[in-house]
Amino acid sequence: MPPIDRILETALYVDDLDRAKAFYRDVIGLPVLLEGPRLVAMDASAGTVLLLFRSGATRDGMRFATGFIPPHDGSGPIHMAFAITAGSLPEWEAHLEAHGIALDGRMTWDGGGRSLYFRDPDGHSIELATPGTWSIY
Repeated sequence: MPPIDRILETALYVDDLDRAKAFYRDVIGLPVLLEGPRLVAMDASAGTVLLLFRSGATRDGMRFATGFIPPHDGSGPIHMAFAITAGSLPEWEAHLEAHGIALDGRMTWDGGGRSLYFRDPDGHSIELATPGTWSIY
């Protein structure tokens, strides 16, 4: 079987695209790569992209002169995690608190990794995870 290199894109579906863009840009620090009426693509570092889609805007797919993107959508609180350094965990906690973002949970993993959990404006469960969270990280 051919190998997989990594996950390139992760998508979240949001009710208010401008609000979500501002959160991930201003609180999480992700630069905007591309934006339009149905999508904001953000640089999630290390060659990964966070796609923010306006809920319902992708249910019909999109045809272009060069191809077709099939329909997709999602609902409910989705989970995703950002990798952070172990030393930056206290700084992230203070940063989130300064932005009025309450933590939903904390976890210390068997491998020594630690995680902070909080919600974005659309209720998605966002995790900041240090090395040691997984055997491969």
